[in-house]
This record gives sequence, C-alpha cells and structure tokens, in this order.
Amino acid sequence: MEGTESKFKRVCVFCGSSSGKKASYQEAAVELAKELVERRIDLVYGGGSVGLMGLVSQAVHDGGRHVLGVIPRSLMPREVTGEPVGEVRAVSDMHQRKAEMARQADAFIALPGGYGTLEELLEVITWAQLNIHHKPVGLLNVDGYYNSLLSFIDKAVDEGFISPAARRIIVSASTAKQLFRQLEDYVPEHDEITAKLVWEEVDRLTCVPESGVA
Repeated sequence: MEGTESKFKRVCVFCGSSSGKKASYQEAAVELAKELVERRIDLVYGGGSVGLMGLVSQAVHDGGRHVLGVIPRSLMPREVTGEPVGEVRAVSDMHQRKAEMARQADAFIALPGGYGTLEELLEVITWAQLNIHHKPVGLLNVDGYYNSLLSFIDKAVDEGFISPAARRIIVSASTAKQLFRQLEDYVPEHDEITAKLVWEEVDRLTCVPESGVA
C-alpha cells in the first residue's frame, strides 16, 4: 500500500542550516519527514540540529525512524545545539562528510538551502553522470525555489554543456509525496562517453597522501 513501503532503506536529505524566510520551507521539511516515516525510510543528513536540518531530523526521529547525522568536527559547535538527534557520526572534513552520506544512502533529496546544499546536490548529480552511483537525485522544489537553477541547467543543455541524458538525472517536484512517486519510478540512464568509476577508485583518487612535502 502506498505510503507504507519503499524500495529505499535510507534517503540522504540535503538542506539549509537556516530555516528560510517563508513558512512553506519549514512546512515542506516536516512534510518530507512525514513521508519518510510513512514509507519506513531512515534518514541520512548533515548532522545539524538547526534550521531545516533540525526540523527534518527531529520529525523523522520522533516518527521512530533511525537518523544518521554526518558532520565535520569543525562544524559541530555551529550546527549542533543542545542534544543531537539520533546517531551522530563525526568526520574529519567536508569531503569525508559527502562521501559518507552518499555511501549510506539509497537516494538523495534536496530541500531549499544555500551554498552548502547546492554544492552537495551538484556533486551527487555529477557522480551520477560519471556512473559512480546509480541512485536517484530529487529536488523538492518548494514554491519554485529551484526554478532558476533548473532554468540554468536547461540553458546548459541547450548550449551543449550538459547532455539530455544527464539532465534527466534530476527529478523535481513541488511536494514530497509527488517527488517520492517519481523517485521510486526512476530508472538511471548512462552516457556511453562517461567512464565507469567505483567508490574505491574515488577514494584512491581523493585520499592520496601528500608526498614530497617537507
């Protein structure tokens, strides 16, 4: 029955450590959390207890699902206030945070957010384009928040910088319920021109120790 089962065990949510100026952003965060709980999906997120991150994590935790927060130690004083929600996994830096969140999740959803949210979102889209993962990436486009980003991406397709297949990596909807319907139905496409990479190769390329430095 819809609303009780999902092919996803854990979903990674990217969102702002601020709440935003419109109540609709906060309401969307809570609605997304309710959808996760109803579909029996656990949460992976950036570990903060403030802003939209705090709203999502608290609501999922209150609904009885497991919450895994991944946060760089240097950001813990800024993004965690009071008692952390669920399991908090401290990592050394932002690169490790993103890799761990991606590794733990079966799909990705971006709520409204700022530079950090965009950076996380675009990286997992790029990884999908490179076939590093085949997990769906969703935009919860609350009140058209991401319209200008989607218009830019469409412009990049028109100008030949993004392929139509890569454009279809991004799944977008204005409500959590509709977004989940689309994510559940998502079938990844593959650009033949992209190289087949694996997580171990990414780790090897990004974790090369510095050498020859005094």
